[in-house]
Amino acid sequence: MLSEKKYTEEELVILLQRQNKTAFSYLYENYAAALNGVVFKMVEDEALAEDILQEVFIKIWNNIGSYDKSKGRLFTWMLQIARNLTIDIMRSKGYKKQSQISGDENSVTNISGRDSGIEKLDAIGIDKQIMNLKPEYRILIDMAYFKGYTQDEIAKLLNIPLGTVKTRIRNAILELKKMMT
Repeated sequence: MLSEKKYTEEELVILLQRQNKTAFSYLYENYAAALNGVVFKMVEDEALAEDILQEVFIKIWNNIGSYDKSKGRLFTWMLQIARNLTIDIMRSKGYKKQSQISGDENSVTNISGRDSGIEKLDAIGIDKQIMNLKPEYRILIDMAYFKGYTQDEIAKLLNIPLGTVKTRIRNAILELKKMMT
């Protein structure tokens, strides 16, 4: 186990921007489980989620200089990196080809691993907050942020206007912000 030292978000960002390896270890130790839970929920493949998580932390390490606290919290920034990288990988030809080859095998073998991803996500409290949303908001948040669908894809899949999707997602995010503060 690493040092028992706790950092404020501001201290952590400063140390990370100075490429402090102890601060990076602290970051990984305290945020990896939550980020892995989000990635796993999107890809439903434990090994792939772990690979993506490694790439996420490499991106965080290499791009911490671009973090702007005026645009949001550190975790939100890291979550966006994780989500975007996962979506990029899911849309890649290699991922689509592998998904076709493996078929339903992964869903059967990962049933036991699925709970651990949800528990990791729940550790940061987001899962409970999402469950408190109206059903029409909950499904949109799940599809957009955890399954990687674009708003256009969601509109087509659910057969609702794109403007409705955008409005509901925006309202859902506003409700989540209220719940979290």
